[in-house]
Amino acid sequence: MPPTPQLEWPIPKFILTVEDLSHEGAKLFFANIEPYDDLQLAVLYSFETLYTLDNVPRNVQEIKLILRDMDGVAYTCGTHTNKEIHFALNWIKQNAHRARDEIMGVLTHEVVHCYQHNAQGTCPGGLIEGIADLVRLHASLSPPHWHRTAPTPSQKWDAGYERTAYFLDWINTVYGPTTIRTLNLSFQNRTYHKRIFRELTGRPLRKLWALYCESFAGGAHISPEPPAESESEDEGYDRIDHRGFAQLAGRS
Repeated sequence: MPPTPQLEWPIPKFILTVEDLSHEGAKLFFANIEPYDDLQLAVLYSFETLYTLDNVPRNVQEIKLILRDMDGVAYTCGTHTNKEIHFALNWIKQNAHRARDEIMGVLTHEVVHCYQHNAQGTCPGGLIEGIADLVRLHASLSPPHWHRTAPTPSQKWDAGYERTAYFLDWINTVYGPTTIRTLNLSFQNRTYHKRIFRELTGRPLRKLWALYCESFAGGAHISPEPPAESESEDEGYDRIDHRGFAQLAGRS
């Protein structure tokens, strides 16, 4: 279900630039998208997955969407207050059979990059992309080639995009639906360290990944509370008070 617009959310100004109105991708865009309404919808998907009204970023004043003839799919750049999303017209054309869902999926992913925290630039790129695709997944905008399948033996947790998104979604399922919201919020004022996963779940990251991989084999129930003798990733590391993270996520 689409999120309900709320006047309290800080919706930015939207600017649309189309470099070639005659391009088939541009025609498909306007045939399937209401630019203001759908850009607002993409912003709301990001807000409602990663923030509450109390902690949503309010620095972004403008998002400019530029539809252009370029390689690839899309990318986001800009300043602290003014963001740009560059979207490939050829990609839209290539996905004409599902134009609206693909456009909205890509826009939602890129809008996340306008707002998510990145641990002062230290967050692994695969995690950044995984969080963006988690929002896309939760918005029911996953493309047909995405599948929740068992990772290969060589795959790592931060492989990125949908592969990491499904892992993050599993964490939300097991440890609570605002866990990844809290993860994102924790990156606002601290640099990245893998111990953050233990702080949030009580289990080290390597154990979480192992349990996620095992979940495809038997489907056994996994308690969100680790056993008392659960191993630590860091010698001498004390588990912090989880109530602080509950407040960060906006939970009571």
